[in-house]
Amino acid sequence: MPPYSPDQWKDKGSYFHHKDHPVFYVDEGQGPVIVLIHGFPTSSFDWSYIWDGLGDYRRIAPDLMGFGFSAKPTSYHYSISDQASLVEGMLEQLGIAEYQILAHDYGDTVAQELLARHRMRKHRLEPGKETTIQSTESWPDVGTQSVIRSCCLLNGGLFPEVHRPRTIQKLLIGPFGSIVARLINKSKFEKSFAEIFGKNSRPSQQELDYFWQLIETNHGTRIYHKLIRYMQERKQFRTRWVEPLQKGDVPLRLINGPDDPVSGKHMAERYRELVPEADIVLLEGIGHYPQTEAPQQVLNAYLEFLRAVG
Repeated sequence: MPPYSPDQWKDKGSYFHHKDHPVFYVDEGQGPVIVLIHGFPTSSFDWSYIWDGLGDYRRIAPDLMGFGFSAKPTSYHYSISDQASLVEGMLEQLGIAEYQILAHDYGDTVAQELLARHRMRKHRLEPGKETTIQSTESWPDVGTQSVIRSCCLLNGGLFPEVHRPRTIQKLLIGPFGSIVARLINKSKFEKSFAEIFGKNSRPSQQELDYFWQLIETNHGTRIYHKLIRYMQERKQFRTRWVEPLQKGDVPLRLINGPDDPVSGKHMAERYRELVPEADIVLLEGIGHYPQTEAPQQVLNAYLEFLRAVG
């Protein structure tokens, strides 16, 4: 069980504005900064399971646009680029010069975009180096000047060719996604959600109630079909997001729950194939949400990584 309820988590937080919409975040502690980026369809509350264990660091965990206690506007263009700009805008407002990333699921893709921008800044500072990083006028290449010191990724769709979306995700991204979104209720959510956990580490009914409470805040399910577009973006911008894992200079670690049917062992194997000197920690028996299923193991693996990268 998490050490906090959603209401207690909310009491710890504050708000800033991104494109005139309120965005919730928790900012606590002192020391080197860790930015914790959550996944779909949950929120920063996922990190409450390991929050206190990172007490030697300043932890900053936002609810991305459309998630948790943040605004969930129906007329909004949700994209990974925009979520990355949200994170950078938050860091700029807080005066953060350098930070570490700990990310999960959808947050992994946001982290990959942040890494791509970090790498683009470096190339601009070192003229003459060739890069195949994709960009368009609507995708800013350079955000804040905050430096990424390390990046640790939990289960997520890092490589779209081996990502295995659930049936509900396929339906949401289809032509009738808006109708499917309106049909999602608590019982359907609980059944689909529980299936991506390890057999012996599934959430309790209390935890499922908490997750649903945060999803339903500000009627979150009504925009599911808009948030899910990230699966198309992963394919479209695969090169932009995979190259920083292969050619970047930011230390990386993957902590993976191999029993995850969406992005488990098969994703970790692909990571080992494509990422030079791949640093991977497998948590046996754990599924898609390592930070809630095995918080102490995640803490051990992550703190070990932080010590190693200095």
